[in-house]
Amino acid sequence: MKKEDMFKSVKIFGVGYALKIVYKRIKNPKLDLKERQIEISLPIKYKKIENDIIIEILLQKMYDAIANKELEVIMEKVRTTLKFAPDDYKIMRLDKRLGKCLANRLIISPDIVKYRKDIIEYVVFYEFCKLKINKTSKKFYDMLKQYMPNYENYAYELVGVQY
Repeated sequence: MKKEDMFKSVKIFGVGYALKIVYKRIKNPKLDLKERQIEISLPIKYKKIENDIIIEILLQKMYDAIANKELEVIMEKVRTTLKFAPDDYKIMRLDKRLGKCLANRLIISPDIVKYRKDIIEYVVFYEFCKLKINKTSKKFYDMLKQYMPNYENYAYELVGVQY
């Protein structure tokens, strides 16, 4: 497999974007998000080396930027709906998880922006409910269902993903 083919499609809010790698006379790698396409420009001197790590770093930075911009809106919607909030939340890369609840603080992985916004809301609601009701019990799921009646559908879509 050619290194350019490693990332054929990249998801943002559940939508696949074609990934295009181009080599240009530039000093530093650059990422441009266009309509249904992500173009990564690399310096010509990178053409003969393995670029998968550079590409992955650029994609992670893109997810970080999108998460920092978009998650506050979703967090505010959940705070307003539930009428309580964690002391703080942080956007931080997590191993194999989309969200985590730690002592009245939420940690949300920037990789969450790969999923549709309704799934992101589900994960945030789920973590908020864990703040309020410490265990995943009947009471917990009753609360989750009160605010997200179709939560089982979202949970089903995330089978195999930890949150």
